[in-house]
Parts: sequence; C-alpha cells; structure tokens
Amino acid sequence: MKLIIHTTDTAPEASRPLLDGLAADIGLVPNLAATIAESPTLLATFDGMRRAVGAGALAPVLREVAGLATGVAVDNHYGVAFHSTMLDGLGVAAAEVDRMRSGEPPLDDGASAAVYVLAQAIVTDRGKVDDALVDRATAAGLSAGDVLEVVAECAFASLVGLVDNLAGHVELDGFLRPRAWSA
Repeated sequence: MKLIIHTTDTAPEASRPLLDGLAADIGLVPNLAATIAESPTLLATFDGMRRAVGAGALAPVLREVAGLATGVAVDNHYGVAFHSTMLDGLGVAAAEVDRMRSGEPPLDDGASAAVYVLAQAIVTDRGKVDDALVDRATAAGLSAGDVLEVVAECAFASLVGLVDNLAGHVELDGFLRPRAWSA
C-alpha cells in the first residue's frame, strides 16, 4: 500500500498537534510517524504507546533489545534500523547488535539475552510463552513488572512493524540509514 510521508502542513488537521508534539519531544518527526499521520487515531495510539513504553522502569538497553528482537521477528525494517541505532547510542558493541540483527541473542547470556529470546517468543508465539523463558528472565534479574514491560515494547514494536510492512517498508530517516536492514 502506498502511504504518504506527511508533514505538519499536509497531515490531516487532527494529526498536526501530535506531529508537533513529536517534533518537540525528539527534535524531528520520524518518517514512520509521518506515515501514520494519515490516521489521527493510529497516530494517537502510536504516540501514546511511545510515551508509555519510554516512561517505563525497564532499563533502556533491555527495552531496545526487546524492540530489536521484535523487529527481526516481524520483518520490521524500520524498527530494526531504529533499535539498532538506539543500541549503538547506548554503547552496545556493534558485534552484539549485528548478532541480534541476524536473529541470534546476545552472547552475554544475562538479562539482554533473556529479554531477546523472551521478546521473540512473545511475538512469534502470540504470548503463549514457555514458562522456562519467563523463568530465565526472572533468574537474570527481571521482575514480573519488567517482563510485562517487555510485552509492552513487543506490542509497540509490532505496531510499527505492521505499518512498515503494510507500506512496503517506510523510507528510513537519514539518521537510520546507516543501520538499514533486510531479512
């Protein structure tokens, strides 16, 4: 489906304040949000989920690992580029990010690896996750609340993936192009 990458001038009237809010929060309107702007309802959903997930207690690295794992699982090119870029900025070694981008969990076998495997299972098994994966996450230090925040990130990343795939892959923003990905 051909979707338009809107600006605040071309977006439907009800989407404009949301786009302005995104620009104020993060300094730009990402192409994914600009594409979603065709539907003020979906843009409000996206923005609400973005804010809620970002305000959670889950460590930022673990949140980005969950997002990357989800992106790989649902063939979300935009999301994989985004979460790879964020992990780079958080100081995760390039080799580890590349490993995750290839579908493999991090080598650390700690919380990051547990979150990666858990996130992929949440998405691919539609939440019907083996108890051993949840036990692995809790043994790595995640609380029940953290596990549920991984679910929230998976839901958000899945939403992005649905739009990215529906659009035949949203054009990457300039800051994401160095981490472009294909399955």
